[in-house]
Amino acid sequence: MSRFEGELVHILNSFFKRNGIRAVAYRVRQSMFTSQVVDVLVDSNLKEYYLAIECKSISLNSGVKALYFSQHFTKNQIERMEEFLKLSGRKGVLMVELRWGKGRPRRICVVPWKDVMKKFLSGQVGFCIEELQTYPDLKKDVHPGMWYE
Repeated sequence: MSRFEGELVHILNSFFKRNGIRAVAYRVRQSMFTSQVVDVLVDSNLKEYYLAIECKSISLNSGVKALYFSQHFTKNQIERMEEFLKLSGRKGVLMVELRWGKGRPRRICVVPWKDVMKKFLSGQVGFCIEELQTYPDLKKDVHPGMWYE
């Protein structure tokens, strides 16, 4: 499990417990012989918390200027996620961890899946770092209901 995915599960479950929300976040285990559709799932009988979350982490020290569909997603990953969302009825979210390096705080940008699909289907190459920073920050805006409206 990546540290980012584990931290995300912990943040969400702490939020649910603290606010008395009947929901649970958990990491989807990856198997060597099957494709992983999504990184983190949230189960709840409340529709606003019934989520599928894809996680990406970018080190900005290496000169990366954007989250690129061709570089940061595996082949057909976006289409598989979209199909999963349609079949399951879950809301989709892309969480992007921006890492600036030692001594600088990380930021976790929360991107509604509909925005990912809009860019992907229009043929754009991805999200530039400045654009990602316009989305809610998980640590400041932890309420999942605001992520996809």
